[in-house]
Amino acid sequence: MSEIAIPYRVDTALERGLEGRGLSREDALSLIDEAPLDALLETGATVRDRSKGRSVSYSRKVFIPLTHLCRDYCGYCTFRSDPQPGMQAYMLPDDVLAVAEAGRRAGCKEALFSLGDQPERIFPEAKEFLKKLGFERTLEYLAAMCELVLEKTGLLPHSNPGVMGTDDLRRLRETNVSVGLMLESASPRLLRVGGAHWKAPDKVPSLRIRTIENAGQLSMAFTTGILIGIGETTEERVDALLAIHSANQKYGHIQEVIVQPFRAKPDIRMAQAPEPSTEDLERTIAVARLILGGEMNLQSPPNLLAEDYPDLLKAGINDWGGISPVTKDFINPEAAWPQISSLAARSAGAGFVLRERLAIYPEFSSRPEFVNARLQPHVRKLQAEDGYAREGV
Repeated sequence: MSEIAIPYRVDTALERGLEGRGLSREDALSLIDEAPLDALLETGATVRDRSKGRSVSYSRKVFIPLTHLCRDYCGYCTFRSDPQPGMQAYMLPDDVLAVAEAGRRAGCKEALFSLGDQPERIFPEAKEFLKKLGFERTLEYLAAMCELVLEKTGLLPHSNPGVMGTDDLRRLRETNVSVGLMLESASPRLLRVGGAHWKAPDKVPSLRIRTIENAGQLSMAFTTGILIGIGETTEERVDALLAIHSANQKYGHIQEVIVQPFRAKPDIRMAQAPEPSTEDLERTIAVARLILGGEMNLQSPPNLLAEDYPDLLKAGINDWGGISPVTKDFINPEAAWPQISSLAARSAGAGFVLRERLAIYPEFSSRPEFVNARLQPHVRKLQAEDGYAREGV
């Protein structure tokens, strides 16, 4: 540990985190606010190394933005849009299949479906498009497109469609090896007028936590996480991590937690809001590692930290997330993903071996309750004996 004199409450919190005993809310707050950075990062990295070793994973994916229409108006989002003349409301099935097929040819194994939340609730254009194709709801169309991609290309779908009920999750479970929903924040305060989640009815924290827990009841491998720098306090940030940890303790289904930094963009309501610093991001990652424990897969996107992204390994992550050789990051279109060869070299320079994984992590794909009988042959085709992605497929 560091030679710097550390306050007793911080030192004991670091020791508890290092021993894997979990952190109380008070422990986590003292660390995120007061711990010397080097000591905090060393502790987070040590806990990661003990469980995960010195490998860092990624998923080779193709990004399918099924629709940009969304009923939420988050202050930081450039992905969502309202209907515009001459623009198609959704990707057509042939468009979806063409993008997925391009991904398959490029060696991708994951089809990441991202889309706006329930646009048919407020936009007649969305409802009309869906009706023409024989659907009433966006989530029904998503389920059909996941089926199409799985059967025609063999790519493993992973969907991020927003708040979902049990029936919708159960339907997606037939074709998705994993699903995701960012908690983002546990703070209802951000829903107030002018807040990041003002005019965003699907960002009510309790609704998102319910979706996460519903997925747990169905034994669905789940990805979630927090978005930092959107106006939350450090207390609210810690509360979000603790809420994720609590859901996982109940159901053991959360395969991955993302710590994602807000990035300002010209065409958003929060264009002038300050971005979190690299130190702020590293502190949050390290505290997340100590709250969630060494077994959790912890990710932070490399394209959101430009050239300094290998520094995030020092804080305790063990995954870079999805990287596409075919499609851009439609959520952060200004931030290009690193080339996979460069990602491997930069990871090696930091002392880590880059491993390709599937959209479902090895520790979940080996458990039959998380992979239904229909999906098992699709997973086995793409999977090596150790559960990671098979080379040359």
